[in-house]
Order: sequence, then structure tokens, then C-alpha cells
Amino acid sequence: MTRVEEYRTALRELPNSEWRRYLTDHSNLPGPRGNIELAQAFADEATPEVVEDVLATGHEYLTFAGVVALGQQLAEHPSRNLEDRLRGYASDERWRVREAVAMALQRVGDADLPRLLTIVRAWARDPDPLVQRAAVAGICEPRLLAGEEAVAAALEACGAATERLAATPPEQRRDAHLRVLRQGLGYCWSVAVAADPARGLPLFTALTEEAEAEGDADLAWVVRENRRKKRLAQLL
Repeated sequence: MTRVEEYRTALRELPNSEWRRYLTDHSNLPGPRGNIELAQAFADEATPEVVEDVLATGHEYLTFAGVVALGQQLAEHPSRNLEDRLRGYASDERWRVREAVAMALQRVGDADLPRLLTIVRAWARDPDPLVQRAAVAGICEPRLLAGEEAVAAALEACGAATERLAATPPEQRRDAHLRVLRQGLGYCWSVAVAADPARGLPLFTALTEEAEAEGDADLAWVVRENRRKKRLAQLL
């Protein structure tokens, strides 16, 4: 039995009124790593009413778990309202909540990949760099990139977000949200390229050449960070 399965069993044995306390007690916070497995189990088991209950608290870990659960709801019952709510959480100032959005999108992709690709293509052009970051982090997951269309969407999202970074004047690049986007691009390119080297390597080579030709320090950082990832280093 995996840890997720153990937590699912534990939650089912508790009345819903005690789930909030259980999540808080087993969150692993404060600490460097929140309890991801418990959040996944919660998303699998929670009713919409329980999800709203934990989200209403505003507590960081409870919000994290609740946002992952919104992804499960969207996977099972597609709606624009749920998409919009996830988009709002993508701009949250708390990094754990933003990570929960990426995990939520991946749940959508597991159940309905075309819907995820539609979301990713829209979010990748969003004016908010944090929403763009959610798009690339959501789709750049190896298990989702088994088909040509998914790979194409991942590369397109990485390209759109990188264009946004490159088009931002240097004096504006200290913006905290743009730095978060840059951080995401520091690994997402390698995931997308490794999924389909024949399609991805020419695009990454073009990015490398652009960074060198423009003397763009941020693009050079993105290239350098991706080249350090084993999955891409082996291809290069």
C-alpha cells in the first residue's frame, strides 16, 4: 500500500468534521516539504463541501490541498468556474499554492488531456507571468507528454513564456512574478525537449543562439539551467 492509499484509508475512517484537523496535524509544516501524498489523497476522497471548507480557512497547507482537489473536480466535472478559480490561485503569492495549481492541472490532463491542452494554450499567453508559469509547469510533466499534440502544446507554452521574458525590458525583469516564470523555464524546456527531441532540440538550439546573439543574461540562464538537467544533457 502506498502512502497515498494509506492516507485515503485514514481519511475515510474519519468523520468529515475532523478532516481539517487531520490535514493540519499531518501537513509536515512548518518544514521544508509539505505532505504532498496527503494532499493527493485528500483530492481523491474529498467532497466539494469539504473542499470548500478547507479552502475557506486560508491556511497555507489546507489551501494547497484544496487547490489540488479543485483539479480533481475539474477533471470529473469540467466547468469554466473551476478553471477560473484555478487561474486565480495560480497568481497566489504563496509558492506552495502555485505548485498546487500545477498539480491540479496535471490531474485534469490525466483524465482529459485535450481539456488540459486548451487551458495551457490560453494560460501560456496570459498577461500575468504567474499564470504563464502555471501553464508550463502543468503541461511539462513527463507522464503527460506521450503524444505529439501534448508535446507540441508544451513546446508552444515554453516558447510563449520565453518570448514574454525576452520582450520584457531589462529594467523590469526584477519583478518578482517574472522571476518566478524564469525559474519555471529553467527546467520546463528540458522536459518538453526530452519528450520529443526531433521536434524540441531545434527549438532549444534556436533559443541558445538567440541568447548568445542578444547577449540576454536571463535567456542564457534559462539555457544553462536546462542544459544541466540530465534528461537534456544526455541528448546534447
